[in-house]
Amino acid sequence: MGGELGARRAVVGAVAVSTASVLPVFLTGALAVQISGELGFDPAGLGLVVALYFGASAVASLPVGWLVERFGPTATSRIAVVGAATLMLAVGFGARSYGLLVALLLCSCWCNVMGQLSSNLTLARFVPERRLGLSFGFKQSSVPAATLLSGLAVPAIALTLGWRWAFVMGAGLALLALPLTPRSREPYVRTKVDPADRATGALAVIGAGAGLGAAAAGALGVFLVASAVDQGVDPGLAGLVLTMGSVVGLVLRLLHGWLADRRTGGHIAVVAASMALGAIGLGLLAVPGPVPLVLGTVLAFGLGWAWPGLLQFAVVRLNPAAPAAATSVVQVGVYAGAFLGPVVFGFLATHSGFGAAWAVGAGTMVVAAAAMILGRRMLVAHRVSREARLAAAVS
Repeated sequence: MGGELGARRAVVGAVAVSTASVLPVFLTGALAVQISGELGFDPAGLGLVVALYFGASAVASLPVGWLVERFGPTATSRIAVVGAATLMLAVGFGARSYGLLVALLLCSCWCNVMGQLSSNLTLARFVPERRLGLSFGFKQSSVPAATLLSGLAVPAIALTLGWRWAFVMGAGLALLALPLTPRSREPYVRTKVDPADRATGALAVIGAGAGLGAAAAGALGVFLVASAVDQGVDPGLAGLVLTMGSVVGLVLRLLHGWLADRRTGGHIAVVAASMALGAIGLGLLAVPGPVPLVLGTVLAFGLGWAWPGLLQFAVVRLNPAAPAAATSVVQVGVYAGAFLGPVVFGFLATHSGFGAAWAVGAGTMVVAAAAMILGRRMLVAHRVSREARLAAAVS
C-alpha cells in the first residue's frame, strides 16, 4: 500500500479500527439506564465498571504493545476488531447479571488497547511524515465518534428494540472496519531496536505526565454538567456547554495535528503549554456563574484535553523504529489517569465540593505540564548521548 490513496486509506482504517475497538465501553455508558434497569446496578456500579476497565487497560498496555510490534498492524488490527465484535455479541446475548457484564467488559479492554496501538503503527508505517500529525488528530477523533454512535444507539435501537440489540448491531458496525484494516504487498518485518536506543526513562516520565493530565481532564465529560448544576446553572444550558466543549476539543485535536505538520519539532513543549493553559480553564470551572463556565470549558476542552493525538504523534516521531511499543509506555499513564481521575475527583467533590475538586484538578494539570517539560529534557539528553556514542563508534 503506497502513495496518496494508501495514506488516506491508512487514516480511514486507523479511525475505523480505533472506533470499533473502544465501542463496547462507550455503548455501556450510553445505555447505562436501560442496562441497569434490567441488571440492577446504580451509578456507582457504572463508575466501578469504567474505572476497572481503564485500570485493566493500563495493565494490558505494555504486553499488548509488544504483541503489536511483533505481529504488525494488519494482524493485530483485525484481531482487535473481531475481538471487540465478539465481546459485544457476548454482552448482548450473555450478560445476564452485573457480574457477567463487568467480566465481559474487562475482557474487552485488551481489544481497545490493541486497536489503539495497531492504529498508531498503521499511521507510522503508511502515512508520509509531512501528514503524520494531522493523521493522528483524525485518529484521536475515534473517541468522539464512538461517543456519537453510542448516543445515537439510545433512541434508535435501545428504546425501540432493546439495549441488547444495540450491542448486536454495534458488533456488526465493528466488523465493517475489517475491510479497512491495513493491507500491504510486502510482508511485515519487525524493526530490531537496540535497547540502548530506547529512552525508556524519558517515556516513563512523559507517561506519568500524560496520566496526570488525563486524570485532571478526564473528569470534564463525567462531572461538568453535575458541577454546573450544583453552582446554579440551568441543566439545559449545562448540557449545551458540555456539547460545545466536546466540539471544541475535537476541532482543536485536528488543529494540533495540522500545526504539528508545519513545525520541525517542539511538539512535547506544545503539549506542556496546552496543559498549562488548560489548567486555567479547570480553575475557572471552580468559579460560579455561566461566564466562567463557558470560558473554563473552552480552555479545558480546547487545550487541556486536546493534546493526546499530538503527544502520540510526538512519541512516534521520536521512536520510529518501535512506535507501538513506545506509545504503549505512554498509554499506561493515560489509562491509569483515566482510572484514578474520576474516582479521586468524585471523592473530592463529595467531601469538599466541586470547587475544591476543580482546583485540585488545575494543580494536577500544572504538575502534568512540568512532567512533560522534564520528560522532554530527558529525551534531548538521551538523543545527545546517543549521537555522541555513535560518533565515537564511527571514529
